[in-house]
Amino acid sequence: MANLTMGMDLGDQYTTVYVLDGEGAEVETARVRTTPAGLARWLRGRARARVVLEAGTHSPWVSRVVEALGHEVLVANPRKLRLIYQNPGKTDRVDAEYLARVGRLDPRLLGGITHRGEAAQAALAVLRARDALVRTRTQLINHVRGVVKAMGARLPGCAAEAFPRKVGPAVPDALRPAVMPVLAHLAQVTQQIRSYDRQLAQLGTEGYPETARLRQVAGVGPVTALAYVLILEDPQRFQRSRMVGAYLGLQPRRRQSGERDPQLRITKAGDAFLRRLLVQGAQYILGPHGRDCDLRRHGERIAARGGTNAKKRAVIAVARKLAVLLHHLWRTGEVYEPLRRDATLATAS
Repeated sequence: MANLTMGMDLGDQYTTVYVLDGEGAEVETARVRTTPAGLARWLRGRARARVVLEAGTHSPWVSRVVEALGHEVLVANPRKLRLIYQNPGKTDRVDAEYLARVGRLDPRLLGGITHRGEAAQAALAVLRARDALVRTRTQLINHVRGVVKAMGARLPGCAAEAFPRKVGPAVPDALRPAVMPVLAHLAQVTQQIRSYDRQLAQLGTEGYPETARLRQVAGVGPVTALAYVLILEDPQRFQRSRMVGAYLGLQPRRRQSGERDPQLRITKAGDAFLRRLLVQGAQYILGPHGRDCDLRRHGERIAARGGTNAKKRAVIAVARKLAVLLHHLWRTGEVYEPLRRDATLATAS
């Protein structure tokens, strides 16, 4: 363990630093600019220390700058730091002190987060930009349908890509001044989404060929496969594939006490974007176009049990198993067998 521990409360303009020695006594506090040059100027030449940050907007690049200067970096999970965000006397200095003291005593209490590399972060930014455009397109389509429905008319059903072309003639004359500019913007958004799709397909083929292993599973396309690889980044981070489901927040919460062990919702920890993609993949697998496979049969067994929200629980269960399966395929390079469970049972019998 380093003799010095620094807690850094990162702000948009300035970062508050609180430094402790090996005995837990305050050494100094400082306020430095939240820029690569500002942090490097303050840290350069100092003795090696353990630097504790809270995960946030600036923590990825700050952690890289601090590590490059020879310091140990711990990135804390905000979910594990209730003592900070529920503190009635919360200040930047107090937050930095709490980070330093928890990091000095037991880093495991921080629920440490490993940030991805700069190249993966840049590629993931393309995925998230595409996702933002897709969600924007959905909101605009819903807006247009709602406006037209309020006038007593209906628009034909069609795919999102064809929406501006198919519904334009059906827009009532009274609404055309309001709706047609939105349809023109939707056409531009769709063109940009297609451009992102081509860029991501090339990125997956040339930069991340391992995504081909994940795309063996029906319901996992280029976007989901690339997001999975970029967000997890290193399959060796997990000793067992089963750990991935919990890492992505697809595991139920536990609040067991005495004889009580209620059934709770999933934790929703980890990356919400990837979790949403996995849920969409599970919905496809269980949907009318899904192929017969172990994942589909697993979900159907859960849905057949009935009870409250049986179908929703089936989707989450399949998404969790899908996350585990993708990690196994990625790490081992095995060929995907859709009905492996039945084949194994047949061999055993």
